[in-house]
Amino acid sequence: MLVYPQIDPIAVSLGPLKVHWYGLMYLCAFGMAFFLAKTRAKRMTPIWTADQLSDLIFYGAMGIILGGRCGYVFFYSFDHFLENPLWLIQVWKGGMSFHGGFLGVLAAMVLFARRYKLPFWEVIDFVAVLIPTGLLFGRIGNFIGGELWGRPVVDPNYPLAMIFPHVDNLPRHPSQLYEAFLEGAVLFAVVWWFSSKPRPVKAVSGVFALGYGLARFSIEFFREPDADKGFIAFGWLTMGQLLSTPLIAVGILLLVLAYSKKPIQNT
Repeated sequence: MLVYPQIDPIAVSLGPLKVHWYGLMYLCAFGMAFFLAKTRAKRMTPIWTADQLSDLIFYGAMGIILGGRCGYVFFYSFDHFLENPLWLIQVWKGGMSFHGGFLGVLAAMVLFARRYKLPFWEVIDFVAVLIPTGLLFGRIGNFIGGELWGRPVVDPNYPLAMIFPHVDNLPRHPSQLYEAFLEGAVLFAVVWWFSSKPRPVKAVSGVFALGYGLARFSIEFFREPDADKGFIAFGWLTMGQLLSTPLIAVGILLLVLAYSKKPIQNT
C-alpha cells in the first residue's frame, strides 16, 4: 500500500525568503511554455518576434494567475473568501481553477491579439499547444501540496492506491497524478502531434478543448468532490464535470466550424 509522503510545501528557505513548491511548479510551467513557444514560432508566417513571445507568456501568466485564482474563489470557495478576503491573493497556499484560468487566458489573448493586430483564433490555436504542459506541472503541484486527492478505491489491492494520512486512513486514488498524466502528458502529445501539420483555423483549439473536457470529465469519477460542493446533480455530477461539459461542446463546435471552412494556417 502506498502512503502519501509528507512533503514540506516550502522547497527552499533562505532566511526570510521562502520558495514554495507550488510557485516552482508555476515557474516550470511558464518556462516550458516559453520554450515551446519559441519552437513553434519558427513555423508562423510571419515568424513571431522575441518581444511578441515574451509578451505572450506575460499576458498568459497574468490570465492564468488572476483568472485561475478568481475562478477557484467564485466557483468553489466563495464562502471562504467572504470570511477572509485576503485569502484571494494567497496563491502559494493552493487553490486554482483551470476553468477560471481558461477564461483568464482567453481575456488576456484578446488584449494580446489587439496589441499586435493578430487574428484572435490564430493566437488561440498557437497557445492551445502550450497549455497541457502547464497542467502537468500544476497537477504535480497539487500532489506535492497534498490537495485534490481522489476517492476511496473499490479494491484495496489496487496497485496505485494511496493513503493520504492528512485526510484519513482510507486507500484512495492519487487523482492528482491521473490528471497530470491524462490532462498534461497525454493531452500535450495529442495536441502537439495534431498541430505538427497545417490545420484549419480553430481546429487545434477544438482538439484541445475537446481533449481536456473529456479527460477532466472522466477523471472526476476518481477525484473526491469538494467537501462544500459535493455532487451538483444526479447524485454523481461534480462541479468539475459541470464546468467541463461546455468545453466538450465548444471543442466539437470549433472542429465543425474549422472543417466546414478549412482555411489552413501554420501553428
